[in-house]
Amino acid sequence: MKLDRYDLKILEILSRDGRITKSKLAEAINLSVSPCWERVRRLEKAGIIEGYSARIKTDVLVKRTPVWVQIELKQHNAESFARFEALIHATPEVTECVAVGGGVDYLIKVEADSIDAYQRLIDGWLTGEAGIERYFTYIVTKTVKRPDPGFSRDDFTP
Repeated sequence: MKLDRYDLKILEILSRDGRITKSKLAEAINLSVSPCWERVRRLEKAGIIEGYSARIKTDVLVKRTPVWVQIELKQHNAESFARFEALIHATPEVTECVAVGGGVDYLIKVEADSIDAYQRLIDGWLTGEAGIERYFTYIVTKTVKRPDPGFSRDDFTP
């Protein structure tokens, strides 16, 4: 799907303010409401806009201890990766997970109630069927920069 300057501007605005009204969005990109909203629907239908959500500052509600963990699996085959990834999906304390290259298999972010709760989680994985060879724990001491879910036209060249 080829995106033009109007599409890119729509994405930029909606990534910052998903609650913007149809008329305000149309005004911001200098189109009338109907063509603007048709573009939004086309972007949604194409899967470029996956959905709309609110950013919740969870530490205001419940204090969590963020921990980053490098994981290396014992075996490197499709079955081992699938089993570990299923475990990750089933663990609500895991808030992020990426598969990486360069000596480790996964980098995960765990947000536990405490360091003790984190360690109990890891201990359960080690005695279970997770297939972990080794892991390295990094306790977060401060957050320097949070991911900004915003989209910028500068990030994308059609």
